[in-house]
Amino acid sequence: MKPLSAAAILIILTLSVLHAQVAPADSPAVQALPGTSPPLAVPAASPGPAVPAESPAATPGAEPARAQPVEAREVVTRLQIFLDQQNFGPGIIDGRWGEFTGKALVHYARAHNLQVTPAIYDQLPLDTVYPIYTDYTITPEDEKTVGDVPTKPAEEAKVKRMPYPSLLTFVEERYHASPDFLKKLNPGKNLDELKPGDIVRVPNVAPFKIEDLKDQKLPDHPEFAARSIYVSVEDKMLDLYDGPRLIASFPITPGSKTLPAPPGIWTIIGIFTLPQFRWDEDMLEHGHRSANFFDIPAGPRNPVGILWCGLDKPGIGIHGTNTPETIGRAGSHGCIRLANWDAIKFSTMVTAGIPVTIQ
Repeated sequence: MKPLSAAAILIILTLSVLHAQVAPADSPAVQALPGTSPPLAVPAASPGPAVPAESPAATPGAEPARAQPVEAREVVTRLQIFLDQQNFGPGIIDGRWGEFTGKALVHYARAHNLQVTPAIYDQLPLDTVYPIYTDYTITPEDEKTVGDVPTKPAEEAKVKRMPYPSLLTFVEERYHASPDFLKKLNPGKNLDELKPGDIVRVPNVAPFKIEDLKDQKLPDHPEFAARSIYVSVEDKMLDLYDGPRLIASFPITPGSKTLPAPPGIWTIIGIFTLPQFRWDEDMLEHGHRSANFFDIPAGPRNPVGILWCGLDKPGIGIHGTNTPETIGRAGSHGCIRLANWDAIKFSTMVTAGIPVTIQ
């Protein structure tokens, strides 16, 4: 038998942990999913040492083979980038196995009728992620996205925008990466003091470009009318279907214990990029509007991030965030919260009028 690669072993270890989290086939949550098959069976595996991927022997006259990742961090990073680019978000790219990397892989496998076994690694076109890392040069234009960010609503309402607090946070969000991961990729560099001209090593993921966004209501897309959204509060994942076909999945924060995301079937009524946010403590804490509120200006550090996708449930929407590292961990005030880079992808794949099932 061919020995397992480092990637295959790591995949098994992660999915073994997720095995207990997969709902049984007869659970109401699974039955409610439009067009889904029963959850994938996850094989058990005993931990073992990672085996570096074998390099194929050179063939005279053939094109040199691309170098394969041999470190666990590179294996995981490549998989995270691949899943991100396929619209199956693994959360923050950090080169480490975690809950949402495993969930993204399970959802991707379900969407592509793949069995989650050691062989799945050979069925994923991971060599499309090449190189794994790239370099980004800070520009003078990037500096314009940075500024002072107040922390209290009364102060936030007085500023013209809610910018990034630093160039490091700008790079983090642009390349979907954690600050600790970026620091590991850039040893010896002071990333807290970035300036134009500095070069930063980053994951080779499609960048989130804040400069391309406008303050606008997005147009309707009749061609998306057959699409639907399923939000699993327990799984903390948002799935997007085109008819019966699963086409995207993103990690979310679905409300909180005190103000959970409202169960039911709702409808998208409007989608806005770079929205302002009406901060109303009574609405946030109790779900009722009051006359005591503050209008928070647009920007990546606006409380709802760079997107507001309103539902026909007053005060409830699918939106971005000002703290991407908390997605799936901290609570929200009844809404469905996405990382900004996932939120903008999501906005290009949906339209007003399609249903949103929260369960």
